[in-house]
Amino acid sequence: MHGPASPGWLLVALCAATGAYCLVRMRSTVEEQRRSAGGEALMGFGMAAMAVPAAVFSPPAWTWPLYAAIFGVAALRALFSARASRHHLHHLVGASAMVYMAVVMAASPGHHAGHGTTSGVPLLTGVLLLYFTGYVLLSGVRLVPVAAGGGAVGWGDRPELAKACRLSMGIAMVAMLLTL
Repeated sequence: MHGPASPGWLLVALCAATGAYCLVRMRSTVEEQRRSAGGEALMGFGMAAMAVPAAVFSPPAWTWPLYAAIFGVAALRALFSARASRHHLHHLVGASAMVYMAVVMAASPGHHAGHGTTSGVPLLTGVLLLYFTGYVLLSGVRLVPVAAGGGAVGWGDRPELAKACRLSMGIAMVAMLLTL
């Protein structure tokens, strides 16, 4: 995303750490944790790569269509998985938002946020911002009353960390959409 360097690096760190934790969650003994963790790891690392400040690294033009294709496939997988679990609808919206941002970045490679120009479809950007802002607020409320579990639980099986991971990605998505 094109924006100031410091917040960009903070987004890179947040998304990369989230993606790394999602990889740890893939080793969970709970099947549903493993199933959703792979898609969330892809999302975290994809968001980290997309958030690298343009002043440091300006990706070649072919990367944006590649991102759109990768997240398009992820969106189709989420659509297929949504038949079994409603949670995958959120994955569908997230992957679709990544496709949208990649297409916008491909269409305006010289665009930098804060220079008086806008990219993308303002209505679609606004709808995605409303969705992810609502998701962040709802996730934050759900995270507050988490009670401590009993016994020894592995890092991949901690539901409160999975919720915090999803909350972090939602916050990063809001930040990325704001700089679009």
